[in-house]
Amino acid sequence: MNPDVAKYIEDIRISIEAIESHMAGIIKLHQYENDLKTIDSVERRLAIIGEALFKAEKLEKNLPVSNLRKIIGLRHILVHDYDLINDSTIFLIVKNDLPALKSEVENILNNIS
Repeated sequence: MNPDVAKYIEDIRISIEAIESHMAGIIKLHQYENDLKTIDSVERRLAIIGEALFKAEKLEKNLPVSNLRKIIGLRHILVHDYDLINDSTIFLIVKNDLPALKSEVENILNNIS
């Protein structure tokens, strides 16, 4: 695997861990909606994840990442169409979809080593 791809995948892993840290103790949507610092930091990290996947896929066409297009699309919304962002959607993505991405990223990194 291209060393740059490995770096992007590691950036994704780091961003997932940052999101997990920011979301620690936040279990209900209203907690998330009322915490602007967490919203800002989570959205920033999701944008990093989308950009890293975008760049990694340019170098490695067959990345084993489910929802790759959706993740990259979310990055576009976060950066360019911020007025379309819905806190409840982001909250659900973090709670429901991020664990699967974390597992896929860990698998990729384990296969590089």
